[in-house]
This record gives sequence, C-alpha cells and structure tokens, in this order.
Amino acid sequence: MQTLPKIGFVSLGCPKNTFDSERILTQLRAEGYLIVPTYDDADLVVVNTCGFIDSAVEESLDAIGEALRENGKVIVTGCLGAREGVVESAHPQVLAVTGPHATEAVMAAVHAHLPKPHDPYTDLIPPGGLKLTPRHYAYLKISEGCNHRCTFCIIPSLRGDLVSRPVGEVLQEAEALAKAGVKELLIVSQDTSAYGVDLKYRTGFWGGRPVKTRLLELAQALGELGIWVRLHYVYPYPSVDDIVPLMAEGKILPYLDIPFQHASPRLLKAMKRPAAAENTLRRIEKWREICPELVIRSTFIVGFPGETEDDFDALLDFLQAARLDRVGAFTYSPVAGAAANALPDPVDEDVKMDRLARLMDVQADISAEKLRRRRGQVLTVLIDAVAGGRAVGRSYADAPEIDGVVHIAQGAGLKVGDFVRVKVTRSDDYDLWGKPL
Repeated sequence: MQTLPKIGFVSLGCPKNTFDSERILTQLRAEGYLIVPTYDDADLVVVNTCGFIDSAVEESLDAIGEALRENGKVIVTGCLGAREGVVESAHPQVLAVTGPHATEAVMAAVHAHLPKPHDPYTDLIPPGGLKLTPRHYAYLKISEGCNHRCTFCIIPSLRGDLVSRPVGEVLQEAEALAKAGVKELLIVSQDTSAYGVDLKYRTGFWGGRPVKTRLLELAQALGELGIWVRLHYVYPYPSVDDIVPLMAEGKILPYLDIPFQHASPRLLKAMKRPAAAENTLRRIEKWREICPELVIRSTFIVGFPGETEDDFDALLDFLQAARLDRVGAFTYSPVAGAAANALPDPVDEDVKMDRLARLMDVQADISAEKLRRRRGQVLTVLIDAVAGGRAVGRSYADAPEIDGVVHIAQGAGLKVGDFVRVKVTRSDDYDLWGKPL
C-alpha cells in the first residue's frame, strides 16, 4: 500500500497570510498530500512568513530555523520570501524560497522535493477548502496588493499593486463557504475599499446574473448569503458612505475596521496617508446618523519620526472626539526598505512607550464607557468556545482574535458555531458578560 507523502505547515502573520496558507493547504490536500501537525511526522515543512516589521522578520527567521532543526527540509513562502536574500543569508539550507500569494510556485517546489501521489480529486477536500480558522468563520480575500505608498509600509514592494479577484470567483467561494457551514465571513485585503479599481469596476457574473466588481455590489451580494459579513482594512473613501446603509438594513454587520494610523495632518502627510482628520470626523458622524449601531475599530502608530507632543495631543483629541469602539496601537518600528527610515527627528524609545501607554489609557476609558452602555442590552452572540459549563463568543462588535469577547456563565448547552441571544449583565474595559435567553 502506498504511503502518502506528509507535509508540515507553519503559518505566520496577518489574515491575508492565513488566506494564502489556506489556498496552499487546499491544493496540497487536493493532490493527496497529508497535512500533519508535527515536524517529526512530516516529509517536509512549508513556512508561510511575515515580513511587515522587524519583529515579524525575526519571528519568521526563528520559525524557519526551528523547522530546519526539527525537520531539515523546508520551503519558505510569504512576505519575507519576497526578500529572498534575507532568508537565504540566514538559512542557506532551505529548499526553496517564494514570495507572497504564490501557490503555484510553492506547489512546484513541493513537487520537486516530494512528488505528488496523484492528480487532484475534489472529493479529497471539504467544501470551501482547508481552513486554519474554526469551522464557523473564515477569511475571504478579495484582492491582493495596494496602490498606496505609505512611507512606513513595504507591502507594495512585497505584494505589488492592487489586483482585484474576479467578483464571480469571490462570490462562488463565499457561497461554497456558507454551504459548508461557515457562519461569518471576514472580508480582507490590503485596501478593501479599492476593490475593483484596477478592473475599472467591470461587470462579472454570479449565478447567471451580472455583478459589478466593486465593494458596494460585492457587499450587496454577500448580504444575500444569510451569514455574518464583516469588513476589514477599509479606507474611509467617500464610497464607503454607500456601504453604511447596507449595515443599517442588516445586510452586512455594522462594523468597519479602518486603519487611520494617526490624526495629525502634518504626520499623515509624512506617512503619505489621507491628511484630513476633520473630514474623517464628519464622515464618522454621518455614518453614525445613518447606522447608530455602527462599531468602528482602528489602529494607530505612535512615535513616527518627527512626531511632536503637539502631534500626539492631536491624536488624543481625535480619539476623544471620534469615540472609536475598538483601538489597537503600536510604536513605530523602522522596517528595512521603508521610506520613513530616512525621515529626520526619530522619537526616543522611552517617549514612544510613554505615548503608547497614554493612548491606551485614554482608549480604555472610552471603551469602558461604550461597553457600560451595553449592560441590559440583548445581543446576538456567535459561540467560539465551550468548556466547563461556560461559553465564550462574540457579538457583531467583535472580530475574532483582535477585539473583545462575550463571556457566558450558563453555557453548558451551547455549541461552537451557535448563534445565541445573550442579555448583557456586566462589562469591563474590553469584554462583556451575560446570560443566554
């Protein structure tokens, strides 16, 4: 009897990388390779790397090194793979190095070192492909690359300019996931709002009907699947104004993940970001008028080169005015190849850490106040975990792994993937507690 070749897989980085990993895993499984959880059992290991910031580069190089020590046969892909020299300088014994979103190149490398057992048959893989996420939610990437040239970011040099997936292909994948039992789709890309710009919003087809390759029409179609649809990495373009009414109508979740990054016009210009914080505040106000339940999460950089105390105060003032629901922040870290490295007046590390702590203190108060208003409300919660008679889930306001959760004490009869109506009984800075109805 033939022994099937076995592949170990390490996936690092952001949800876009997770999506790429899932495509590679799906192709591997379709061709008959077995996916195994340990180095010892694997005939070779694929490491999908991140290379966005220096700490991610170090984590990726460490993961490659561990795979080499424990197994010895390693193929590298992902964002750090776009910097082939960095990988090969640190680990010259790797079998092959490819860049991001390179399923075909990864498969060619696998075939060269571990021949495939047979041709693909769709009955070897579950509907929707293999996923690294739990069965009840999945990431759906709608485009690759980015047309922006933010000075702190090297994503365009790693992943290239914007390339939108055909709308029919995206919707077919979404439909397959929904039929496979997925309850929540998390829409990701480098710039979700720009979907279709490179294709001039040309018309595609889904289920025999025409659909424009544009975020509005995509969101309308996804809203027909009867599952949660959550938008990530949305730039606050005017076109988003047309999406918010869909949220008010319950077609997609009233949730926007918008990486504002800063609020000082001077710093936003240095970052090469849209530099109109005042317009952003007016836009947020308009969105909330249309959809009062709207939840906004964002990320911010503190300690960007040249950031003064006045710039930082402008950021704190923005947070107080915008009253964002969820906020993540990190200190500026120079990334090899980023244009911001050449900017003058770097900020001292101690000042960066002080500003980060102050920002998170301000946001903790805002978050706590917002969550206090949830007490007594009844929310629909998607269950993520059940153990010891308790359950943990998320409301529409909570994306997995980055936002808060809802703790449910009387959760013995619940199952992962259930939608449950929960009455909120208490809250803290970031999480809610409640009981099922």
